[in-house]
Amino acid sequence: MVWQRSHRQSAPILAWSYVHSPSPDKRLSATMVTVGAALFALPLLPLAGTPAADSWPWLGASACLQVIYYLLLAQAYQHGDISKTYPLMRGSAPLIVLLASAPLLGEELSVGQYAAAALIVAGILAMTVRDVASRTATAFAMSNAVIIAAYTIVDGMGVRASGSAAAYTLWLFVLTAAGMLICSIGRRHALLMYAQQHWKAELAGGVGTMASYGLALWAMTFAPVAVVAALRETSIVFAMLIAACFLQERVGRRRTMAAGLIVCGAAAMRLFR
Repeated sequence: MVWQRSHRQSAPILAWSYVHSPSPDKRLSATMVTVGAALFALPLLPLAGTPAADSWPWLGASACLQVIYYLLLAQAYQHGDISKTYPLMRGSAPLIVLLASAPLLGEELSVGQYAAAALIVAGILAMTVRDVASRTATAFAMSNAVIIAAYTIVDGMGVRASGSAAAYTLWLFVLTAAGMLICSIGRRHALLMYAQQHWKAELAGGVGTMASYGLALWAMTFAPVAVVAALRETSIVFAMLIAACFLQERVGRRRTMAAGLIVCGAAAMRLFR
């Protein structure tokens, strides 16, 4: 299916767009990524329409959680390497969603789907064995895993009530950018200077982020949220391939085996859908 391939490929590239920003200030970079997405979304709002009224409480809750996510993300990347914090953070979240989806969303997966999701999560977490970030970075990454799981579940409920995944996505990124700008009001001069220097890269990162998550939200309208969450994090495999093929980073046997678990889990998830 197209959504399974598209949104999971873009995640590592999007992480790179502001983790490896020329600025050492990850919070400014994260803020500008959300602003870039909002600038792209604003002209499209009249075309997409307005989400159904029932989805607005979910939109508000998700926007608040997204702001917390970006702030914690900046802190995690400020204190640890992406190769260590990214798998830990993104790999733990699907497990939380998987455990919470049945009582909160009423979604019952098949035994095969649970096994497939478990393979994906096991493979992702296996990449972090003996490669754990600093205690501070680990604390931020694990805290953010809870936030990721929370906004994933909230958005699963919200996008289904919205009547339009496109409208929900556009409004979500506009509200998130507004929240990030409010949090940065005390640093507005630094933010303006940063925007003048790096606006092209951050605009591209924002557009890519919105497109990536928009595909995931669309997928949640007809697929179980736990399945989408698990498949989304197979992006870590693509991050590893990029690191090995283009960045010339050494990928050992343990990480290769972990990637194999993820691929097997993704294949099984498709088989048991």
